[in-house]
Amino acid sequence: MKNDLIIQLHKNFEEYAQQIDGEEFWFARDLQGLLGYSKWENFVKVIDKAKTACQTAGHAVTDHFPDVRKMVDIGSGAERPIEDIALTRYACYLIAQNGDPRKTEIAFAQTYFAVQTRRIELIEKRLEEQERLTARQKLSLSEKELSGLIFERVGDNSGFARIRSKGDAALFGGQSTQQMKDRMGVPDNRALADFLPTITIKAKDFATEITNFNIRRDDLRHENTIANEHIKNNQDVRKVLTDRGIKPEALPPAEDLKKLERRLKSEEKQLIKQGTKRTSKRKSS
Repeated sequence: MKNDLIIQLHKNFEEYAQQIDGEEFWFARDLQGLLGYSKWENFVKVIDKAKTACQTAGHAVTDHFPDVRKMVDIGSGAERPIEDIALTRYACYLIAQNGDPRKTEIAFAQTYFAVQTRRIELIEKRLEEQERLTARQKLSLSEKELSGLIFERVGDNSGFARIRSKGDAALFGGQSTQQMKDRMGVPDNRALADFLPTITIKAKDFATEITNFNIRRDDLRHENTIANEHIKNNQDVRKVLTDRGIKPEALPPAEDLKKLERRLKSEEKQLIKQGTKRTSKRKSS
């Protein structure tokens, strides 16, 4: 495929993209022409195949192929409504995958939307990973605060470890911190939280924040009283999760946060290098 044709097709797809409230989509009747289909009836057959693929993949068809009506010009300033479909980028990708591969436009669109969809997936994954890192940092702060409160009021350096362990047992349905570490394959010298999924990290943090708040509000000053408070808060948070079918102790371990942090930093360095190279090329051209 010649470069000028690729450039033109890329321009066409982007120019026909629509936006409502920041949501990007293409009208099916616009995509029909972009993909080289002259008859709507033939293109609808491709759309139906794409809808089936969407449903098979476990996605809601209505989220990616919602039916719409729009007004079209029929001459002399008159308009009439026609049926159309608002297609997400993922829907466009599925349509391209189910189109006639002999068409030059389809061949281009298959790669074009696959690459664009993959970029979105990578961005979403990166945001999820960053959210987990942020949640872990937040938990470290709330646990540091709890440790300080316990030492201030109980005067025992090891009190925090005992109270946190009791809170963990309450959150994980009776499973101790060590039992959870053994189940998840966490090294003895590492914190359990570094291998927990985001939702569990946030659950621990929420229970700890409530404990910190109530220690101050109720002026709790004995280890047993603080421990009972922390146990209750973890039990309450666990109930919220289990009522929604989530058992913290049954969730699989997530990627080691230290490895995740190193990987993200390495990727950032690569992006900076790539950006620097592109800037240098533009200046030299």
